[in-house]
Order: sequence, then C-alpha cells, then structure tokens
Amino acid sequence: MSTLSDLVQAQGRSNDADVEWLHLLIADFQLLADLAFADLVLWVPARGDGFLAVAHSRPSSSATLFYRDFVGQSIKPEWLAQVTEAFASGTIVDSSAPDWYEETPTRVRAVPVFRRLSTDGDELSEHPIAVVTRHTNLSESRNPSRQELTFNECASELFEMIAAGTFPDLGAPTGPRRGAPRASDGLLRLDVSGVVTFASPNGLSAFNRMGFASELEGESLIEVTANLASDAINVDESLPLVVSGRAPWRTDIESRGVTVSLRAIPLRHQGKRTGAIVLCRDVTELRHHEQELITKDATIREIHHRVKNNLQTVASLLRIQARRSHSEEARDALNHAMRRVAAIAVVHDTLSEGLSQNVDFDVVFERILLLIAEVASAHNTKVHPTFTGSFGELPSAYATPLALALNELVTNAVEHGLAGREGEVSITAERTETTLSVTVRDDGVGLPEGKVGAGLGTQIVRTLIQGELSGTIDWHTIMGAGTEVTIEVPLGWIARDA
Repeated sequence: MSTLSDLVQAQGRSNDADVEWLHLLIADFQLLADLAFADLVLWVPARGDGFLAVAHSRPSSSATLFYRDFVGQSIKPEWLAQVTEAFASGTIVDSSAPDWYEETPTRVRAVPVFRRLSTDGDELSEHPIAVVTRHTNLSESRNPSRQELTFNECASELFEMIAAGTFPDLGAPTGPRRGAPRASDGLLRLDVSGVVTFASPNGLSAFNRMGFASELEGESLIEVTANLASDAINVDESLPLVVSGRAPWRTDIESRGVTVSLRAIPLRHQGKRTGAIVLCRDVTELRHHEQELITKDATIREIHHRVKNNLQTVASLLRIQARRSHSEEARDALNHAMRRVAAIAVVHDTLSEGLSQNVDFDVVFERILLLIAEVASAHNTKVHPTFTGSFGELPSAYATPLALALNELVTNAVEHGLAGREGEVSITAERTETTLSVTVRDDGVGLPEGKVGAGLGTQIVRTLIQGELSGTIDWHTIMGAGTEVTIEVPLGWIARDA
C-alpha cells in the first residue's frame, strides 16, 4: 500500500507543505476517531473532479462502520456532493438526512482542512488542502453517558479548529510517540483558567495513584500537580504550561513512585483560547522498562570500553615483547598479533561511543589504515593508501571479522607486494541492499606464478570471510604488476535481524 505522501503527491494538486500538514493531522487521527466515536476518512482532491482517500482511522471506543480500508480508493458517489461542497465553501457540511451504509444508518460530517502558513501568524492556505469525513453510527440508540457527551464535544471543537487552521498546532514539539496518552487512558477537560470541568474515570484513577485522594472536578489542575510534585527532585519546567492548558506540549509528572504522562491540547474558538484537553496515562511500567534499557545500554558501552582497554593493553604487551625478542621470526609474529588485537580494539572503541550495536565501518576502516604506517616503516616501504566508496553501518557481528580480514589483506599488500619500494594500495567498497563488495589492490610485485599464499594471514582471511561471513574471496595477479583481492559478503541476514 502506498504511503500518504505517495498518494497525495501522485494527484499533483498539493505541495510539500500541504503533505507535512496532513502528516501532522494524521498523527492525531486515532485520537479524533476515539473522541468522536466515529470512523474518519481523509480525502484529498484527485485528478479531475473527485477525491482520493489517503488515510482512514477506526474508533477504539466503539464499533467500526467500515471493515475494509478506504485508503487508495476514490470517493463514493453518495458522499461526493457533500465533500465537494465542504471543499468549495471551506465550511463544515453536515448530511441533511441519515446516510445509509450497508443497511446501517449513519451521520456524515465533512470538515475542510486548512493549513496555517506560519507558527506566529493567522494566515491560512487560500483553499482547503483536504477534507475529513466523520461517519457516526446511528443504529445504537441509547442515552449517551456524560463521558461520551464530553468526548463528542471535544471532538466537535477539534474539528472546528481543523476547519479554522488552528489544529494541528505548528508550535507543538514533535516528540516520540512512545507512551503518548490516548483518550481511553484518561481525559481531563479544563476551562480557560485551568480548572477541571470533567475528569474521566481513568484520568481520575491516574491521579489517585499519585496520591491525590479527592475529586478532580472543580479543582485547579495547576494546584493539584504542584502539591503532587512538591517532593519531587526533578520537575519538568514545562509542567505548569501543560497543566494549565496553555501550551500543546507533553510532560511527565512523578509522585509516590508513579509516573503519569500528560499531554495538553489547547482549545480555541475564533482565535481565543476557551480551555484545553489534558490527556493522561500511567506510564510507570513503561518508564521503568525504558530506564532498564538505558542502564543495560550503559552497561554494554562500559563493557565494550573495558574490552577495548584490555585489548589495547594486550597489544602494548605484544609490542614490548616484540621489541625484546632476538628472533626476527618471533618479532614478526608478535607484531602481526599486536596489529590483529589492535584491529579488534578499534571496533570495540567505536561500539563504546554509542548506544547502538552497529558501527560506522568507514570510521573503523580509516583507523585501521593508520596501522599501515607502522607496517610500512618496518619494511622500508613508502605506501600511498587510498579509499573510495563506503561500507556504511554494519553490526558488530560483521564489523569485527571484516576489520580483521581487511587488516590482514592490507598488511599483506604492504609486506609482500610493496616490500622495500614505494607504491599504492587502493581499497574500494561498494554496497547494495544485498551485498558488500570490497577490492584491495596494490601495484607491487604480484603473486608468484599466480599462486595464492598459504601463510597464516591467508588462512585467517579465508576463515573470517568464508566461514564467519559466508562470503567469497578471490585473489588474482593484475596484468603487468600488482595483486587484486576481491571480497563479496552477503548482507541478507542484516535485514532479517533488523
């Protein structure tokens, strides 16, 4: 199914700013559907005279009317005249008689969507950019509860704000949606002075768990939260703005070990603030789990940091031992071991700097190339390394064996291909969605008679590339001089593990 952006832009009648506004509206589409106890469909003008559905939200507070999604469909003939009138007039249009959908009586309201042009101005788009239809089921004949009446009233005010271009609010911060309060979690209705005029049972329960033992209705929410937060060590400075309903922000309040997330939606009529909706949700367990994850991430970073330090210590000990060795063969073996340990330490050093277990391998490889200078100086070689392309981000399970393998290949190119002479070593990385290809090429003496070496370095490379990474490796001599090694590593299981 195409995304909202694809569907809107395909009609060729909306710009990027319109699409962004519709995305902001869609972020609260579920809230609007729950408050209205109705299905909502967002229509944009299509090529020609019709409209195309680009979003559909079903209420979680009541039964849905439409079991099949409307997204991507053209508007039905029975709604076309009403939506066209709302779009042309820029006013809310209600159906004059019950609309029947599959033998179910419904009431349809068409709401034009205007876009505010700036955060601090009152200018709106010249014409509506879309229309929202609200489809209410009339078959359930019963006396609505006070909560349902309040929810419907809040929904009607928000729809009027949509038609006036004051909802969604451009000044609202775009925070994470995780843990965002929903209408069913708890809703408080405030008047213009911040006094609670309605508190849903779930909303009252959330405050009761924090230690508020009375009724919320008739109380100033500012005073209630001030008393609850009086013993808190850290209090969000935006809390007064949220609980007074003056700013469309989110914040958390903690008391007696309970954390409640609050979100304020100021209500406006003809540009003046008339009150606010405050959604509240008990997120104690969610915040506890988040804190556990942060602690675990910090622990993992500390482990990587300590592993890096230990590896660097081992590398230093190997370097000291190599300098004290009287055997040339032993010295070379110890130096090789030192560089292999140092290559692993580079990966762990990168992992210790962030929360992710992925590493930017381009940074890792640049640091590995710095080890080449030490190899070159030991063999009276002047090397000009060049690197083109990009490895991108790789999981640590890829990064460590690949770093070791490339360290061996570049070291071999310097030690054997360019020993005692000046030359170039070029490394090229090409990455697609399924494969990472790396080529290491030098302009040295080339492989003797085209034979691949059988030393420890070659065995290590084969084991790492073919065994651990399920890749392929190919050595061949370039016509004239030099050696080229090509590695191909499949990236399929990165996508499966993501």
